[in-house]
Amino acid sequence: MERSDLIIRSRRVVLPETTRPASVHIRGGIITALGEWDDVPAQTPLVDAGDAVVMPGLVDAHVHVNEPGRAEWEGFTTATRAAGAGGVTTLVDMPLNSIPPTTTLKGFSEKLAAANGQCWIDVAFWGGVVPGNTGELKLLLDAGVRGFKCFLVHSGVDEFPHVTESNLLEAIPELAKLNSVLLVHAEVPEPIENAAAELADSNPQDYQTFLKSRPRASENEAVELMIRLCRKTRARVHIVHHSSSDVLPILKAARAEGLPLTVETCPHYLTFAAEEIPDGATYFKCCPPVRERENREKLWAALADGVIDMVVSDHSPCTPNLKLLETGDFLEAWGGIAALQFSLPMMWTNLQKRGFGLRELTRWMSAAPAKLAGLDKRKGRLARGFDADIVIFQPEKEFKVVPEIIEFKNKLTPYSGMSLRGVVEATYLRGAKVFEQGRFAENAVGVLLTK
Repeated sequence: MERSDLIIRSRRVVLPETTRPASVHIRGGIITALGEWDDVPAQTPLVDAGDAVVMPGLVDAHVHVNEPGRAEWEGFTTATRAAGAGGVTTLVDMPLNSIPPTTTLKGFSEKLAAANGQCWIDVAFWGGVVPGNTGELKLLLDAGVRGFKCFLVHSGVDEFPHVTESNLLEAIPELAKLNSVLLVHAEVPEPIENAAAELADSNPQDYQTFLKSRPRASENEAVELMIRLCRKTRARVHIVHHSSSDVLPILKAARAEGLPLTVETCPHYLTFAAEEIPDGATYFKCCPPVRERENREKLWAALADGVIDMVVSDHSPCTPNLKLLETGDFLEAWGGIAALQFSLPMMWTNLQKRGFGLRELTRWMSAAPAKLAGLDKRKGRLARGFDADIVIFQPEKEFKVVPEIIEFKNKLTPYSGMSLRGVVEATYLRGAKVFEQGRFAENAVGVLLTK
């Protein structure tokens, strides 16, 4: 066996096929072998995690960093430190909310310049599809974006306009030719516009008013459109932050048909329920919205059944003033949930209650997002030849979410005050410790994954 720089071992190592006592051998930042627990040559540096879980770092494929242009919402330093503290070793940045957006080669160059030297974990990037930028798609892909995101409804920021079906019929054939993937915010405008007219006299502080303002029909029609376009073009399509349970049967049928279609959801859709959200609690606002309890249970069933492939954070923070806490106006407040640091413990808390284990956790939050982003040859699993991105996790420990431990820039989150199970003790990026028990490495060692 090749001599190792470092060995990390535990009585509970989460491997693709099983969880067992094992030793993870690392050289040059790469996993070179997975040995027995006592396979530790003399003089080799050893981290003995005891009975703590050793698992692959999470890959969060849906994060809005917002730098440059809106770094007061979130920046690369704060986002990647929050990620590392939460067991995320790779994130994929969304192309909007930064100024300029990642819809042109020039915009991507500015994004890379802003990120350079600021990342405590590895960072990859999505590009954007907007009206008229089809000519930029190959340039962006060649420069290193992992795929492309679009909106079918207003994105919330004017720099990233939404696309129509005719825009997609121009862009999708190009993406199919490039063998790239299209990530879709699947809501269409008409049902939302119709609902707005009906809600003119409703109380904007009532969460039910907001829920009615983003009806399931908007999501349902958008998903139906994307299935149709996927079938027509055979381009890879990914539905982001899926919320409506109504279309789960047709998503299941599309998957059974063999369409190249994948789906994600988020911890907030699997945790919260519309009936429980207080009036004026705008830090729960996101689009599409958190829906009813019965809807949540159907999302869980779809995740277990493989209709939903993965769970990602959709970390979409803003400055507190944009949440309009003083007025509690759900209709006018910014829509987005800050969650990056707490996705792992929140999901583990949920999973234990529902009879799932560590292998489901790592499949849904490490391996599947890595595959979506084309990083599945080096990220998302503990396997020989993969990056030594490793989390030491204490699944039996509990902690409370309080502002003092929050590493992302703005501390407003619906997870505040919750007691969660599962503590990240340490996070290693390519064998280098970047976080341990509340402390970070002195230097940012994350790289920008553009190759």
